[in-house]
Amino acid sequence: MCMQTDNLELKKLVYLYLINYAKTQPDLAILAVNTFVKDCEDPNPLIRALAVRTMGCIRVEKITEYLCEPLRKCLKDEDPYVRKTAAVCVAKLHDISAARVEDQGFLETLGELLCDSNPMVVANAVAAISEILDTNPNAAKQVNVDTPTVNKLLTALNECTEWGQIFILDSLNNYSPRDEKECISICERITPRLAHANAAVVLSAVKVLMKLMDQITNTEFVQMLQKKLAPPLVTLLSAEAEIQYVALRNINLVVQKRPDILKHEIKAFFVKYNDPIYVKLEKLDIMIRLAAQTNIAQVLAELKEYATEVDVDFVRKAVRAIGRCAIKVEPSAEKCVTTLLELIQTKVNYVVQEAIVVIKDIFRKYPNKYETIISTLCENLDSLDEPEARAAMIWIVGEYAERIDNADEILQSFLDGFHDENTQVQLQLLTAIVKLFLKKPQETQELVQKVLSLATQDSDNPDLRDRGYIYWRLLSTDPAAAKEVVLAEKPLISEETDLIEPTLLDELICHISSLASVYHKPPSAFVEGRVPVRKIQVTRNAEGAAETDPHIEEDDRTYTETEETGAPQEEVGGGGDLLI
Repeated sequence: MCMQTDNLELKKLVYLYLINYAKTQPDLAILAVNTFVKDCEDPNPLIRALAVRTMGCIRVEKITEYLCEPLRKCLKDEDPYVRKTAAVCVAKLHDISAARVEDQGFLETLGELLCDSNPMVVANAVAAISEILDTNPNAAKQVNVDTPTVNKLLTALNECTEWGQIFILDSLNNYSPRDEKECISICERITPRLAHANAAVVLSAVKVLMKLMDQITNTEFVQMLQKKLAPPLVTLLSAEAEIQYVALRNINLVVQKRPDILKHEIKAFFVKYNDPIYVKLEKLDIMIRLAAQTNIAQVLAELKEYATEVDVDFVRKAVRAIGRCAIKVEPSAEKCVTTLLELIQTKVNYVVQEAIVVIKDIFRKYPNKYETIISTLCENLDSLDEPEARAAMIWIVGEYAERIDNADEILQSFLDGFHDENTQVQLQLLTAIVKLFLKKPQETQELVQKVLSLATQDSDNPDLRDRGYIYWRLLSTDPAAAKEVVLAEKPLISEETDLIEPTLLDELICHISSLASVYHKPPSAFVEGRVPVRKIQVTRNAEGAAETDPHIEEDDRTYTETEETGAPQEEVGGGGDLLI
């Protein structure tokens, strides 16, 4: 009786009750179908929309056959509120019975709604199609996305809500324009979204523009776009810390792809005293990526300041960042080394140890250039208690043994506690003593015998033992060959060792504003049961009509093994959730 009421609030309450209890009592839920069908023809559009929405939410297979006819009418209803509600209902029906949606032609009707006069109807149609294509990529064949449709989407973009704008921008990200002229046209119409107050809208617009820029050869237009991208990205850093972090993770990808966009905005990434540690570390990383000869003096002054802070983890990262600057910006290497020496003079234990680790990398990048500072490093031997710092110091002593008068004494002091050392230190000590022996064979015969004996006879570590045996056999059979192997010229270390691989970077750029861009991992690595990013390519057939090609294989899946059982576990790629 309550379902027959004319009171809208009471009707909502009854429908909500039905949705909650339909799963446990599906047979009773079917009794309400006649009322739903009747309400779908009610003069009041709110009641029509409420009825079709409720029928879509009742996840009972038997009800779906009664839903089709009312849904078809509501999709073509004269009231836009009813149409937009019906569009979402199609996605819900597809989740329950995909075959029924395709047989009834609802996908084609959704495609027609993309050209609706009401922007909210368009936005909901886009959202429904996106949801359907996530679970069924083959459905793209029934949804024709061509140039006129894209123009309708761009028109709706200016008038719908912020969430509607996000759905439309995400759909445009999956569209490939026919030519450069269309690319430029789409970019010009999307650019105003960069000034939106919602961070998710801004990042979605950035995502589309970053993708389209790759297809534009007009350098002047690309430079103009890059200038327009910088201010909104910087503005995101004035939000609360959580949004800052999401923005910084996305900016990190943008900077790796196109560093010119923010090359003049490095001050925006200087750390503030009240920033949380996770924001500080992200800003630090982006600062290094933007470091260049023109701004290196500012960057070094900042980093030196950070190295005096109280947060130990942040101080360590700051010291390492100075080393990364030296490796990246060659003309500034001397300034960086001087800064590191000044930090060593502070005698703060963890600062000294981090400085020695990064100086080892600088020696590898610039061999035979800064060896005069080795004596200063040797003065701090007693303060080294971390394995990485001890291993770095041993490497330096072994590499430049011929220039250090007491190299054998230094290495002997490390060798005395060989069994107590970390494996990393033991391996480095073994190699360093062999290097010393090859450079000064007469003075270090006993030392090399001792380390080889410790490594091969007294060690349980297979890596250490194998390396010891290789060195022993090399030295006993062919010392000249040993010299060529152990003292061979080493390749210079690269400037940026932590850059994301280009193919993965392009994929992550397509997922800006999603979890994938925060994790810096493809969606298939952490989301199961989702399909890879769709790329809808518009082609022309012989008659000149538009056709879509989703570029997706039906079996485009990767297989991993579960940690516990080792059994194959199917994973299908897809986008993470949108973040604001």
